[in-house]
Amino acid sequence: MSILGLDIGYSNLKLAYGEKEQTPKTILRPSGAAPADRFGARFDGKAHDDFLRVLVDGEEFVAGVSPDRAEMWTRSLHEDYTASQSYKALFHAGLLLTEAQKIDTLVTGLPVSQFFDEKRKAALVKQMTGEHQITPKRTVTVENVKVIPQPVGGLLDFISQENPEDIEDARVLVIDPGFFSVDWVVSSNFDLHRQSSGTSLEASSVVLEEASRLISKDYGSQINTETLENAIRHSKKNVLVMGERVELSDYIEQATKTIGPVVIEKVRKALRAESKGIDLVVLVGGGAMFFRDAVEQVFPRLRVITPDQSVFSNAKGFWIMGAAQ
Repeated sequence: MSILGLDIGYSNLKLAYGEKEQTPKTILRPSGAAPADRFGARFDGKAHDDFLRVLVDGEEFVAGVSPDRAEMWTRSLHEDYTASQSYKALFHAGLLLTEAQKIDTLVTGLPVSQFFDEKRKAALVKQMTGEHQITPKRTVTVENVKVIPQPVGGLLDFISQENPEDIEDARVLVIDPGFFSVDWVVSSNFDLHRQSSGTSLEASSVVLEEASRLISKDYGSQINTETLENAIRHSKKNVLVMGERVELSDYIEQATKTIGPVVIEKVRKALRAESKGIDLVVLVGGGAMFFRDAVEQVFPRLRVITPDQSVFSNAKGFWIMGAAQ
């Protein structure tokens, strides 16, 4: 039985896939996707070895690359992301990367605020179910699709790494900072507390925008968020601005001190609906590092846990959900 946990983010495409009884494989790719004619040719005439070429409604797209590689194409940074061509291209790229002809169960996620929109959820299930022509000579069939709130994937990944007895009666807050949104859920005894769960749009992209503004203020030249995003993705300590190397750490720290507390305060306000306090906080996702200090300051008495390879937490949790069906 082939299971695919697919996390199509605004910044990264993350997969956890494999047979039900095996340990899933994981893949991480940037989430840039655009028509193939929006990418320039290499000056040496060779093919781009990092391009994933897929079809979207009969048109050739390149997917799984940095968003700033495409010319005359804007990344989809809005709530209708799942209906965009870029999202569909990344979906097909995810299917291509599995090297499978059939996926028995695919599990993916939506931001918390969108998950409770039944029409949006049903549309995504319909979009992903069935036979998909992902390249001119390759089709992949997806038999069953399940959509869950994104942070629930992180919760399931966390549970898989913990002693179940330690958390079976715990009230757990899972915070998932993504590029477009920060989502959180509260869970106890495997029940989702809807009134205490939610979404904020002050996410990693806003942190990078603030860092870009601060750099521009000091050096007199604008630097786009994609440049900062790529530098962080590749663990670079500096970026080039007007011919000068600029250290990133101070600017990212200043930006997180500005944005982080705003987001976590929204989380704390949402917890007013809880009849008892939170027992522990699980921080997952690629943007976890931007918000950890703010989380620890707001919840100083609680353990704040980040699972191993937290960038894959949602995808791995999705796979766990699919394998349990």
